[in-house]
Amino acid sequence: MTIATPKADRGKSVTPLTGAFRGAGIALVIISGTVNILALTGSFYMMQVYDRVLASRSIPTLVALSALAITLFMFQGALEVVRSQIIVRLGSRIDRRLMETIHSALVWLPLQGRSTTEATQPIRDVDSVRSFFSGQGPIAFLDMPWMPVYIAFVFMLHPLLGWVTAGAGLFLVAVTLLTEWLTHERSRKMALAAAQRLTSAESCARNAEVLKSMGFGHRALKRFRTTSADYLTQQEKLSDQAGGLSIISKVFRLVLQSAILGLGAYLTILGELSAGAIIASSVAVSRALNPIEIAIGNWKGFLAMRQSLARLRAVAGHLPAKPDPIELPAPKSALTVENVHVVAPGGQKPLLSGISFEVKAGQALAVIGPSAAGKSTLARALVGVWPVARGSIRLDGATLDRWSEDDVGRHVGYLPQDVELFDGTIAENISRFEEEPDSDAVIAAAVAAGVHDLVLRLPEGYETRIGERGAILSAGQRQRIGLARALYRDPFLVVLDEPNSNLDAEGEDALARALDGVKARGGIAVVVAHRPGVIAAVDLVGILGAGQLTAFGPKDDVLRKALKTPIHQVQPLRQGAAGGAVLASVGSGDAAGRP
Repeated sequence: MTIATPKADRGKSVTPLTGAFRGAGIALVIISGTVNILALTGSFYMMQVYDRVLASRSIPTLVALSALAITLFMFQGALEVVRSQIIVRLGSRIDRRLMETIHSALVWLPLQGRSTTEATQPIRDVDSVRSFFSGQGPIAFLDMPWMPVYIAFVFMLHPLLGWVTAGAGLFLVAVTLLTEWLTHERSRKMALAAAQRLTSAESCARNAEVLKSMGFGHRALKRFRTTSADYLTQQEKLSDQAGGLSIISKVFRLVLQSAILGLGAYLTILGELSAGAIIASSVAVSRALNPIEIAIGNWKGFLAMRQSLARLRAVAGHLPAKPDPIELPAPKSALTVENVHVVAPGGQKPLLSGISFEVKAGQALAVIGPSAAGKSTLARALVGVWPVARGSIRLDGATLDRWSEDDVGRHVGYLPQDVELFDGTIAENISRFEEEPDSDAVIAAAVAAGVHDLVLRLPEGYETRIGERGAILSAGQRQRIGLARALYRDPFLVVLDEPNSNLDAEGEDALARALDGVKARGGIAVVVAHRPGVIAAVDLVGILGAGQLTAFGPKDDVLRKALKTPIHQVQPLRQGAAGGAVLASVGSGDAAGRP
């Protein structure tokens, strides 16, 4: 049930300047070529003014040349504006193109055991890419291939000036390569330090109540200072290296311009160069080397963009493919679990081994057992949150991945142990943020969860905004709103993980009625529970111990045997016929092992 980018789209998601962006790239190349040719206007104008107008003392010629130069400069300026707008919009288009990959990562990475910082890194990566395209860096790289044109122009004025310019260009290219060599590893370390700093900050924000109540905020501050100090150190070193090389390139270009003027004057004295060519060569040299100087100045942003694209490519490459299965009819018969083994994302040891059972339509199953027995793991596996390493989980004979994500969402309701609500209204949360929610279905779900009257007592009823994670609600209220969301539109399979952990007696009664309602309409309910209130409303009971199903069957039979046998003496189930599993023989015992 993870949201993912289709395999066919992954390449396009992380190489956004190809394919659909080829047309924009061609347009940028053409515009850049025109802009760079027009940039020679200043050099030609200076040559004509000094060599023709001053010699002929012709005012009409000066006026005509000036009008032509102004027209060409305005055309150049207009093209540069268009080019800049295309580049900015290209960055925005990249953002839109990567939107599905970003959202897929936001959903998928936490399910793989990644932190919130890692899950939100793709958002920062896309921001980094878009930020680079909003600056001068792309323009510098577009102008850089036209350096030979300016150098050739200077060669035409005088070979000696051309060789000096070419040598200067090679020197700045060497500075660029040095910038890449010196800053690449430093940039990677700074990005890692920034992620660690953000993780530390998010940890403090998430655990603010604990830090405040138990008085160890100063220790958390010390950890945050350590990560911040590392980040600032890396940032300072990177800025020193990149900034120092940028200043070197700028000073060198200024020195070179003066040297070209001086050398030009010397050649003019020798009669090998005209006065106009002195100014023209200085302007051309400045234009030729300016892209390299800008590129060096923006190298830090270029490195950040390149590393961001590499991370996005890696994330997109690991996202599971989104299936496009044939539409199946809604399930209505049974939930079948066949020899299921589950390993936590990123883990090695199975948390569940050889789990098999079957629940028919109109039945409710309670899964009980000691802590760390694998109950929540089973709940996650039943709804597809955690993948099955071996075996299968089927609804009416079809595994969950045989339905599209939207279809599975219509057939499955899930209430996790840690209730996850979103910033929005109560109606939006219950309706799972449907674009056109069914008001009657929202109210029916709230009534089924026993929360309708509670909602009506809130200031704005169903339109009450609950804040991030349902901040304005109590734990019990959040749990009942989450239950209503799980029951919305009467899904066939309803999986509830500790649904009564924060409920009072009234809430437990409402939960029992909700389970009766699921059974009455022919659905299936699976409830993970510690407290006995829920067990009264179920038909079947399964006991988990150390990741194995030690008992499964009708409630009265299982509980009767469990009361006679300490849990540590109960043996795993032997696999039985098609109906599921058979209770292993258990020894005598007393009520000490009661779950």
